Amino acid sequence: MSHAAPAKSNEALWEMDRAHSLHPWTNFGPFEEKGALVITRGEGCHLWDADGRRYLDAVGGLWCTNIGLGRREMADAIADQAMKLAFSNTFVDMTNDPAARLAARLAELAPGDLNRVHFTTGGSTAVDTAVRMVSFYHHARGNPEKTGIVARENSYHGSTYLCQSVGKRNGDRVEEFRYKQDGIWHLTCPNPYRRPEGMDEAAFCDWLIAEFEALIARVGPEQIGGFIAEPVQASGGIIVPPEGYLRRMWEVCRKHDILFIADEVVTGFGRLGHWFASLDEFGVLPDIVTCAKGLTSGYQPLGAVVFSDRIWAEMAEGGSRWFTSGYTYSGHPVACAAGLKNIEIIEREGLLAQAARVGACFQERLKRLESLALVGQVRGRGLMLCVENVADKTSKRLLPDAVGESKRISDACEEMGLMVRPIGHLNVMSPPLVITEGQVDFIAETLEKAIRRVTDDLVREGWKIGG
Repeated sequence: MSHAAPAKSNEALWEMDRAHSLHPWTNFGPFEEKGALVITRGEGCHLWDADGRRYLDAVGGLWCTNIGLGRREMADAIADQAMKLAFSNTFVDMTNDPAARLAARLAELAPGDLNRVHFTTGGSTAVDTAVRMVSFYHHARGNPEKTGIVARENSYHGSTYLCQSVGKRNGDRVEEFRYKQDGIWHLTCPNPYRRPEGMDEAAFCDWLIAEFEALIARVGPEQIGGFIAEPVQASGGIIVPPEGYLRRMWEVCRKHDILFIADEVVTGFGRLGHWFASLDEFGVLPDIVTCAKGLTSGYQPLGAVVFSDRIWAEMAEGGSRWFTSGYTYSGHPVACAAGLKNIEIIEREGLLAQAARVGACFQERLKRLESLALVGQVRGRGLMLCVENVADKTSKRLLPDAVGESKRISDACEEMGLMVRPIGHLNVMSPPLVITEGQVDFIAETLEKAIRRVTDDLVREGWKIGG
């Protein structure tokens, strides 16, 4: 983030970080020049930096601070569990009180027969485990070659070697890293805004389904074990797929004995107004759901793979196999205690309904920004929205990447006390579920001022905006 030079109170922290930290997704040149914004406090939807400046965090941390920051009862639950039992491993045949209770609670909240839970350390490790579970399941059924995974272009599924190979978001694939290619296939991103010219949304959906069927026919269903999809593609651009798309993709999976993995790391625990979005929002009963982020609202690192009784039965058949996957901190008692308290708060305070209600207001309020010359589309679902910036509304032509208009907009917002996330040509928002309609107005008004300011700057620089 761009920010003013640190004050004396902040300078030591800023310099320690700049001298020693490698941040996720570090952009080396800007980081070495400007360092990082040091955050020291959070309460509700707000953050304070080390110099005391306050920001409304419309990013929600990283899609995760669902119940808001600074909750005393969460801190107490974490502290109480740390005193009672700070750690106990869950390998093979051990568990602990919070892990057992949270597994049962997730089974209650998950749809259908998704009654089995494998705890991980976060979303990446949940997806990594789910992808490998596909191979284990099909091998147990006598289909050892049925290990391939189908994903979509512009998807994001985590940052382990396997997860980044499965995901394929613009900008994530750098030449310095290598990626697994065999046994992974990618389909067209189901983005209605970028569908082929002259094709309506229903025809686009038909085309996407036909593409999946053609891939299965070409590769062979005996080679493809799983399909993974975010119900709404998050970091890939807040892509809400065409009506009926996910349900029809699920039906194709059922026909060809392909496991459907719903990556709900972002959409789970209220972001779309449901505990899980797959069934309630899109009519899909997945075989496996991955979750993290809102599971603890960011108070502790925790992820989970929630999967069906049918998968368990096949893997466990005969009783002789070992599921050799897991992590030192799987089922960590303090993290699981945080998960239990987080679910209690969401339920007690009616935050699913609030997310749906305020989310509708948020969508309506931001949609007005489409009247601005630089804004091509506002899109999203629930409390998960973005603004796509374009040079020309008619052709949907983007500005060159080097212009960095979305970063300029986020910098301008930051100066006015608002945090939004620039991703490519997008400004992305996923605020806590506790956000109010008044705070939504502040976000929309501030974002509009920032977009107008940046548009004026671009025009003065000679860029043609509008159309």
